[in-house]
Amino acid sequence: MVKDGYPITMVSDIVSLPNFEKVLPSTYQVDGMIFAVASAPEIPMPEQWMPWLIQSGDSKLVDKDVDKLADALMNGLRAHLDFMRQEKSPLPEELISTEEVNGFRRPSKALEGWLTGLLHVHKLLEPVWENAWQQFEKKSGDSTNEAPEARLSRCLKLFSTLANVDLALSYRNEEQTEQLKMNMALLIKQLPSVLADYTKLSGELAGALPNQFETFSNK
Repeated sequence: MVKDGYPITMVSDIVSLPNFEKVLPSTYQVDGMIFAVASAPEIPMPEQWMPWLIQSGDSKLVDKDVDKLADALMNGLRAHLDFMRQEKSPLPEELISTEEVNGFRRPSKALEGWLTGLLHVHKLLEPVWENAWQQFEKKSGDSTNEAPEARLSRCLKLFSTLANVDLALSYRNEEQTEQLKMNMALLIKQLPSVLADYTKLSGELAGALPNQFETFSNK
């Protein structure tokens, strides 16, 4: 059950409707995808990003359904942007809880879905991020601060690890596997602060882009 007042509530009702249950991913994945759109240094137009959420190419939605879906997704986007301006975590507390599987604590399926959605859209928006930090480097010149690529890489590494723990474990030797299992709960607790750095970085990069709307760049 999602918590009232969070951006995810904007899409939870529509995702559960019969007309959309085969068209959209889970509520959590949809919300993670919208968060990634809201977090981009340059937010794409709705006609570009909304089709990314449609998982069935043969969906038969009538105009009324399309309008209802578009309204819900835009409300979700606005809610995420509002949370970013207020520097609030987009994740309800119950979403960053752990569950015990095979003797160790790991992310909930809901959190895995949310992060999977985030990573999917981030990958689609990689050209936007790359362009933003190229423009940022032109304006900032040499800097002693940590490079944007390094900060972004650190964020994505945590997102990827928690989105697919089994895959992350498969790349590690026995000692590294045990260490990751032991640190899993701590990594999950770090997620809100890493998400905050992800959006902060985006805002810094957005400042280097020309013609940015205040609504989207002031994160």
